[in-house]
Amino acid sequence: MKYQLGQRSLANLQGVHPDLVKVMKAAIVNSPVDFTITEGLRTTKRQQELFAQGRTTPGVKVTNVNGVKNLSNHQDEADGRKDGLGQAVDLYPFFEGKVQVNHKDTIARLKDIAAHIKKTAKDMGIKIVWGGDWKSPYDPPHFQLG
Repeated sequence: MKYQLGQRSLANLQGVHPDLVKVMKAAIVNSPVDFTITEGLRTTKRQQELFAQGRTTPGVKVTNVNGVKNLSNHQDEADGRKDGLGQAVDLYPFFEGKVQVNHKDTIARLKDIAAHIKKTAKDMGIKIVWGGDWKSPYDPPHFQLG
């Protein structure tokens, strides 16, 4: 099946490094599972909100990076350059008519998507890192330039 990035994904790719955008646009076409880009470039405020989650606000901890002392690869300048570009995206599978964050099959589908994205990036000569390969924090929706 052929997929394409929807308006939400395209909007969330605004401000993301062009190499990572190229990989995502190429990978979606023949991905084994449809996916949606849910986060791209983040403001410091957004990163701080995510850091507070599970600490000072309700929810599960999703990041160990506070966005000020330590920058997320989603933030501009995480690579040492103030170029307005983030180096990372988060994505989730889209099936059964919606983006699936907590479905029982979400992780399995993310693994299928990740294998495909990693192969696509390698074929393009672009190095990427998948957060699902990390032990701590284990972050399967996360992809960043390597």
